[in-house]
Amino acid sequence: MLSIIEQIKQGKLWDFHGGIHPAENKALSSKQAIKAAGIPQELILPLKQHIGSRGDIIVNIGDYVLKGQPLTQGDIAMCVPIHAPSSGTITAIEQRTTAHPSGLTDLCIVIATDNQDTWCHATQYPDYQDRDPAELIEAIRLAGIAGLGGAGFPTARKLQGGLGNVDILIINAAECEPYITADDRLMQDYADEVIEGIRILRHIISPKLTLIGIEDNKPDAIKALEACVNEDDNIIIRVIPTKYPSGSSKQLVKLLTGREVPSQARSTSIGVIMQNVGTAFAIKRAIVNGEPLIERVVTLTGEAFKQRGNVFALLGTPIAYLLEKFDYKADKKYPRVIIGGSLMGFTLPHANVPITKITNCILTPKRKELPLHTYEMACIRCSACADACPASLLPQQLQWYAKDKNYDKCEEYNLSDCIECGACAYVCPSEIPLVQYYRQAKAEIWERKQDEMSAERARQRFEAKQQRMDRDKAERENRFAKAATDRRQHMATAGGDDAVAAAIARVKAKQAAATDTATPTIKPAVAAAIAKAKAKQAASVSEEAIPDNSEMAALRKQRKLQAREQKAAKHAELMQQQTVTEQPPEQASDKKDAVAAAVARAKARKAAQQAQSTTETQPTVDAKPTTEVNTDVSVDPKKAAVAAAIARAKARKAAQQQQPTAATEPTAEVNSDVANDPKKAAVAAAVARAKARKAAQQEQATAAAEPTVEVNSDVANDPKKAAVAAAVARAKARKAAQQEQATAAAEPTVEVNTNVESDPKKAAAVARAKARKAAQQQPTTAAEPTAEVNTNVESDPKKAAVAAAVARAKARKARKAAQQQQITAAEPTAEVNTNVAVDPKKAAVAAAVARAKARKAAQQAQSTTETQPAVDAKPTTEVDTDVAVDPKKAAVAAAVARAKARKAAQQANKVQPNIEEE
Repeated sequence: MLSIIEQIKQGKLWDFHGGIHPAENKALSSKQAIKAAGIPQELILPLKQHIGSRGDIIVNIGDYVLKGQPLTQGDIAMCVPIHAPSSGTITAIEQRTTAHPSGLTDLCIVIATDNQDTWCHATQYPDYQDRDPAELIEAIRLAGIAGLGGAGFPTARKLQGGLGNVDILIINAAECEPYITADDRLMQDYADEVIEGIRILRHIISPKLTLIGIEDNKPDAIKALEACVNEDDNIIIRVIPTKYPSGSSKQLVKLLTGREVPSQARSTSIGVIMQNVGTAFAIKRAIVNGEPLIERVVTLTGEAFKQRGNVFALLGTPIAYLLEKFDYKADKKYPRVIIGGSLMGFTLPHANVPITKITNCILTPKRKELPLHTYEMACIRCSACADACPASLLPQQLQWYAKDKNYDKCEEYNLSDCIECGACAYVCPSEIPLVQYYRQAKAEIWERKQDEMSAERARQRFEAKQQRMDRDKAERENRFAKAATDRRQHMATAGGDDAVAAAIARVKAKQAAATDTATPTIKPAVAAAIAKAKAKQAASVSEEAIPDNSEMAALRKQRKLQAREQKAAKHAELMQQQTVTEQPPEQASDKKDAVAAAVARAKARKAAQQAQSTTETQPTVDAKPTTEVNTDVSVDPKKAAVAAAIARAKARKAAQQQQPTAATEPTAEVNSDVANDPKKAAVAAAVARAKARKAAQQEQATAAAEPTVEVNSDVANDPKKAAVAAAVARAKARKAAQQEQATAAAEPTVEVNTNVESDPKKAAAVARAKARKAAQQQPTTAAEPTAEVNTNVESDPKKAAVAAAVARAKARKARKAAQQQQITAAEPTAEVNTNVAVDPKKAAVAAAVARAKARKAAQQAQSTTETQPAVDAKPTTEVDTDVAVDPKKAAVAAAVARAKARKAAQQANKVQPNIEEE
């Protein structure tokens, strides 16, 4: 069996699926030789004119460039530079519309030409046969050559992929697209240069066989090529039937070799490499003449052109310049300019689009020449598109999925194998623009893949960075560990640990500096202590790795000492102020109360001493309570203050009673006169209160024990102090009761109080009996203690109210006793029962009051002297003492007293004129 190469040499051809035979219309532009288009005033050079990445700009705005000077550069094979097509000045680097079906803009370099067309230095390889293929490939890349057949694939990259992998080199000279004659005219006019370019390719690739595939509709080009080829070139010119799209890469490989290129693969995978005729011509110019790719042959065709033909147009030449120079007359109803042929071309959005490396034709048809499709109709499923597809695809399904944006299905149906030849759209009876759907879907898929590639590159960069950081970290740790090991070895060799001690000292010095910054105000003594501590630490730091807290402890002790000194100074100031002014603050704290109590006790002792020097009998009575108070309440400063106040009050009373005055005599007279009249008794009580107030005012003006009253006023404003005063009073009452039990004849009274304390009914009966006995013995002295009580409590509104209530109760009882002397003793009992039987607490209060009255009566019966009021003042305190044993009982007694006080005040207001007259 013959090999493929032998079959090819024998002239065998193969065929591909599908294909169409449209009107060629090549005669419009193939009759004239190639002309020069000239130099426009402005050249617009897009940075990307090929498949792959664009290069980096190496010029700036305002630079003057020469013809052939590179404007961009790149280090990878898929990046080819662009060059200045003519000399001039760069005026802008900005976004401009490019020759692309999308009509989008891209970054472009704009050159204002100077019409001098001055060349830069060029590197030539006339002896290319002696050069290494890799050197020639690099020269081709630096010349900026990309596939000029329409794909724009970098030529150098394709040659690199074919080195040693291919055995057949195919030169594509078919040019099957209608209207386009650029390759035909190039082969006719420059056949020798085209063949020279093919020889350079053969030298680089070294194939076994070289084929030139050309359609049979180009007889002049075939003759020109045959005239330039000799037997030593080993080049076979193979003429193929005219069929569209036989000029496509995969289809031409199938025609000439019978091999099929796999899906999503290149021809090099089957040992075949293909280059275009125009690419071969550009390679010859770059290697032999040293000219980069700065111009190409462009076909100007269409009935709207008056001058049709093929021209050498500089890259970047605006299409508007060519239209104007070659007499373009636009159809008013159908003004359209197409880049490419009638099947694969696309309409431009405007004429200011530049010529690029892949621009091979400018078509300006009139309305009759290429009628415009009016509208798209529904698919009738005729399968004409599938029959015409040269890639054996299913255009109908691809159109459905592309229209539905189901790109996964599009890839599944091999959309990437579509060559966008337009054969399907050409044969579609429904005039569906299938190629437009495919192009849009391809663009979307390409963008998605680019995003995925970018994400993958970012991931790889991130992972590489992490690996690098981990590697650097490990190296640092190893380096530090090695340095530490070296230090330890050096220290062990040197026999000392001075470095460690110095490091620890530095750490402690930094900590000390931070402490100094945190406590800016330090006394000199503290600063000296800190300095000493630091010195000690610096001396002993050789064996300590962790700093101690001695400095902070010293600072805390100093702050505590300062706080104590400030507190002592405040106390001294307060005591000095109280000593000078002898007036305590309105709302004293516990500390101030203690100071006031101490001052009061001192004054009370002084008053007691003065009282002892003036009288012989009174100190015996008064000194006892004072000593007793100090003994009982010495534990509590508040109780001591209250006891001192009471002692001072009693001392003043004793001093007033020893004076040769008759202040108490009117009281007895009033009591004698008003014993039978309740109104007079009330008046007498009011008079007694008034006298007590007057006596208090006189005492404030003349007595030396004035702070005692102030202390009492302070005590009266505080519930706690009042409770303490009540406790002191109860203590005094108990002492007085013990004295009475030892000397007086009223011993049964104490026993009754002890026995009936727990039974309210018994207490009430005993109280009534005591009241009757006291009324019979002293009917005229019941109101006397009232005045004295009022004297003690004049400074306290609550105590005054209680005293008034007691006075009124005594007055009423005295009145009843006087009026009912002839009535039996059982009647008062009933009265008392009526008053207190309702509430046990009230009964207890009544019992306490009755006990006090009984003791008073017993004392009045035993004593015959006129000093009786001084002794009678004790029961008043005793009443408060007994009641205050139980807080609930005390609260009830206080409530009853307040009600009675209000009533007494109303009665006192009625008889106020009589009081003033008396």
